[in-house]
Amino acid sequence: MATDHIRYDVLARDAMRDVLRRVLTDAARHGLPGDHHFYITFDSRAEGVTISPRLLAQYPEEMTVVLQHQFWDMKVTEDRFEVGLSFGGVPERLVVPFKAIKSFLDPSVQFGLQFETGENEADAQTADASSATSLAAPASTPETAAVEDDTPPRPSEGAEVVRLDRFRKK
Repeated sequence: MATDHIRYDVLARDAMRDVLRRVLTDAARHGLPGDHHFYITFDSRAEGVTISPRLLAQYPEEMTVVLQHQFWDMKVTEDRFEVGLSFGGVPERLVVPFKAIKSFLDPSVQFGLQFETGENEADAQTADASSATSLAAPASTPETAAVEDDTPPRPSEGAEVVRLDRFRKK
């Protein structure tokens, strides 16, 4: 197999993170249009993640937050987003680097992004045939932190995960 010197996997991953950054920047400036809302899953132990000890104890590995009706003071920078959310009636401020994000889903339009994070991302960057990213509309939403109106997440119907390596020559 030929070596990928261009690193399409890294370019695609960075482009997908840019999509996420742009969507969150727009939501921070203008709010969420129509029925759009976001499920964002991230590695709660990743470098740069800031959550309260209470939330970290509750979600020691992975956490999914919902941005829908009740979030405030969202700020988006080149490498992270910050947002105020309420968890069980207690206001919290979260800081989440984009590199910590595992998935992003907007179920209102069945659109999702799925990322490799941490060690998996480092492995993907060193392996020629590995894919660092994939497009996804997950078949089900992972355990979600109780945000918003405490409504449990609904699974997506008929969604298919499409991995970028599926299109590579083998």
